[in-house]
Amino acid sequence: MTKQLIKLVPPSSEQVDIKGLYLAHNIHLLGSCESPFVYANFLSSLDGRIALEDAIEGSTFVPKHLTSASDFGLFMELHAQADCLITHGGYLRALSQGRLGNILQIKDDALMAWRHEHGLKPQPAVIIASASLDFPMHESLLNTRQPVYIATGKNADPEKVDYWQRQGFTVLFTGAEQLVQGAALVHELGKLGYRSIYLIAGPQMLDTMIQEHQLSRLYLTITHQLLGGKDFRTLLTGSVLGQEGNLSLEGLYLEQNPAPEAGQFFMQFAARSENESIDTK
Repeated sequence: MTKQLIKLVPPSSEQVDIKGLYLAHNIHLLGSCESPFVYANFLSSLDGRIALEDAIEGSTFVPKHLTSASDFGLFMELHAQADCLITHGGYLRALSQGRLGNILQIKDDALMAWRHEHGLKPQPAVIIASASLDFPMHESLLNTRQPVYIATGKNADPEKVDYWQRQGFTVLFTGAEQLVQGAALVHELGKLGYRSIYLIAGPQMLDTMIQEHQLSRLYLTITHQLLGGKDFRTLLTGSVLGQEGNLSLEGLYLEQNPAPEAGQFFMQFAARSENESIDTK
């Protein structure tokens, strides 16, 4: 029997507003303390680049032309539905050096009002995953008084653990060695009362969440650009995945932009079989 294809382009006559598209998913209602809803969001070029690497400095960066107001708006709609964010020490270092912008707080009045109307705290808690525990604490986390936790492995440097504890931060031991492990981290965050967990921590955290069957949903924006470059980062950098890498497409939206701007796909995939799809129209 010949397989049938679903024609997605040209688009159908149905159109949806981009503003509020992801807020309508009500992610904050999908998880529980016993089984938190863990979701991630990535932006990728057509050739699979999520960032480029400066070979001389050894630092990574996202080219400005890869980003768009539409993608950032949806990123913040996902941010607004989170009980807590998971970031990493590398981001805190890049933030302090001015290489990346601050995405640790919600600053949009409408999104802050949305959180208030839906019973969420003014800002999500922040979990900083780090094996080295070598990063600066950003002043915005202190000014907003967001709950901040530092996650590391059981074999982390005890002097650095002691340093952060003396600064008043709770250290979560969520890995057998130095690296943070997905299942242990999600379990600890559930015990703390967090039900919706947003990953903004990069490929390594995404890998451990998928490998350990903790990821609930992947949001992916693919911009219609070929980025190129010999030194780059992709969605995953770990070992080869088996069936745990199989995803189920739940939503696909096309934004067509006139040249020379690039269009983009906004997609979402279910990653854990026990999670039921939601109506995203």
